[in-house]
Amino acid sequence: MKSIRAVTGAFGYSGKYIARTLLEQGQRVITLTNSLHRENPFGDQVQAYPFNFDDPDALTKSLLGVSVLYNTYWVRFNHKNFSHAEAVQNTRTLFQCAAAAGVERVVHISITNPDLDSPLAYFRGKAQLEEDLKQSSLSYAILRPTVLFGKEDILINNIAWALRRFPVFGVFGDGSYKLQPIHVEDLVELASDAGESRENQIINAIGPETFTYRELVEAIGARIGKRRPIVSLPPMVAYAACALMGTWVSDVIITREEIQGLMDNLLHVDRAPSSTTRLTKWIDAHAETLGYRYTSELARRTDRREAYGSN
Repeated sequence: MKSIRAVTGAFGYSGKYIARTLLEQGQRVITLTNSLHRENPFGDQVQAYPFNFDDPDALTKSLLGVSVLYNTYWVRFNHKNFSHAEAVQNTRTLFQCAAAAGVERVVHISITNPDLDSPLAYFRGKAQLEEDLKQSSLSYAILRPTVLFGKEDILINNIAWALRRFPVFGVFGDGSYKLQPIHVEDLVELASDAGESRENQIINAIGPETFTYRELVEAIGARIGKRRPIVSLPPMVAYAACALMGTWVSDVIITREEIQGLMDNLLHVDRAPSSTTRLTKWIDAHAETLGYRYTSELARRTDRREAYGSN
């Protein structure tokens, strides 16, 4: 078996944890990235190559000698500088170049409840890519996580941030829709194991605790010592409040599509958990620092030099 492992986005969030684990296993690792000038946390252990989506020959050349490609590349929402449609096309190019380069296996990070007929571009795009991978010549493992949590996460940290700063917390509707957060290192363990197999797999990457959104906010507030009244708001009213707050922090806090996905229970599956790290215990261990700083999605996307920080 070839010895090189390629990880997309090893200077980012989940890709960094995947690369670190592979290095600890003694693997040779390269990364494909849009952030060539971002601080390399691995020094000369991980060589970085540009994605070169517009130059398939160069992208294919970067992947020569790679046995397993771990793909975390995606965008969270449509923006003037990036879009789901562009991410779908870029990922298709990545898969095609991987096949042309002789890559044996792709471990692809998807999402729970992908749907080709979904009105939501995120879930529809993820479904399209799953189908492309299934129809390719590549051996694959598709991991379907819900919400990730860990030192550099966005959702859990920013809920804590809001609880620390505001006297009440508003939820979309009644807050009864469910989530099953998974720790980033548990996702990495699943990805690492999947990379060693050649069996085609689809894995629901879900944590051991299931929360309604209201319960999630309550659990975070209780553990950081900031219990707040939780009020139910019409979704569009809550969205407008988030948009207003977004102008303050120069970020997109949440989109209409993300609200719809939450309320449609698309971050929940009726399956046994595939990981063991409990969010409540993790918050207990990080309660003193969780939410002290706001984590900006747009800042990460637009600043390609600043290293991903810890909350």
